[in-house]
Amino acid sequence: MTGFPPPMGLIAELTHRCPLSCPYCSNPMELERAAAELDTEGWLSVLDQAAEIGILQVHFTGGEPLVRRDLVTLLARATGLGLYSNIITSGVTLDDRMMAALIGAGVDHIQLSFQDVDPSENDHLGASPGAFAKKQAAAARIRASGLPLTLNFVVHRGNASRIPQMIAMAEELQADRTEIAHVQYYGWGLVNRAALLPSRIQLEAATVEVEAARARLQGRMVIDYVVPDYHAARPKACMGGWARRFINISPSGRAMPCHAAETLPGFSFPSVRDTSLNEIWNQSDAFLRFRGTGWMPEPCRSCERQEVDWGGCRCQAFALLGDMNATDPACELSPHHAVMQAAVSESESAQTPFKFRRMTKQDAAQPELAGS
Repeated sequence: MTGFPPPMGLIAELTHRCPLSCPYCSNPMELERAAAELDTEGWLSVLDQAAEIGILQVHFTGGEPLVRRDLVTLLARATGLGLYSNIITSGVTLDDRMMAALIGAGVDHIQLSFQDVDPSENDHLGASPGAFAKKQAAAARIRASGLPLTLNFVVHRGNASRIPQMIAMAEELQADRTEIAHVQYYGWGLVNRAALLPSRIQLEAATVEVEAARARLQGRMVIDYVVPDYHAARPKACMGGWARRFINISPSGRAMPCHAAETLPGFSFPSVRDTSLNEIWNQSDAFLRFRGTGWMPEPCRSCERQEVDWGGCRCQAFALLGDMNATDPACELSPHHAVMQAAVSESESAQTPFKFRRMTKQDAAQPELAGS
């Protein structure tokens, strides 16, 4: 299969380094070392190739992308290539100097994440005292710059009741868009699932609050809402379908259809260090294997929604069933749908402490890389 339409977006995971230690982080359990990160010239080449094959957007993320000393250089290249640039940040290091540098380099959009609307809970979840105040200051800087402001709130059992306050704070900070996103259970989120997964009653109450706010704020603020698959009847089209809309590059340069794909066995994910984006997207087994509908088993193969949800999530199927080829158990038509219900029941009675995302001192060491 060649000549597939190009991806809409490039997700550039610049680093796994981060000043926060969130227990729901979707980064892998084995965080990539700073010394293994793709250097400046490597990332510049990726951006050049992205524009060449027709990619429209680049999302700089991590970890925390602001810890890369070459972020402004990469951003300026993206701007020069006509790529729409988005930075996804915790905001705790977004001071006046960095804000001015990002504006000067042509950033189009910044997404700012909050762990909670309650300052103490926010700082506890990130294991970073004082982070909430720094995030509020970052929001003010973004707003003052004239850039559109998107706030991301990650929702779980411990803070789902505070969604009205989250939306109220987004209004106060004059956000253009707010994302109320329930934890997605990959990476550290999967490890901490028993402590994070909300009950169905909590989810239903949260949904009512979001829909009421959407109606009240229509035309003033967009509210995106992402629910957990564990309470779903049908799966979501994960990443818009396997290798259909996005290409994800890890800090060390591995190319994957999504950030969690490296958990799947039997794959050899190509590296941008020695393989072009064009070849990766159009020819590599890693991107072709689950693209489209030909790989699907029953009941997906004969389902009228096969080109709506694209079979759901391969990583979730593997994480819960040990079989990446199986129907996503989020689907009520899956013979294994009961594993979702069992996980919900288990979590409702669990009193499990968080395992916080941690990076060793050796992992976090600043690399001696050109320009990074």
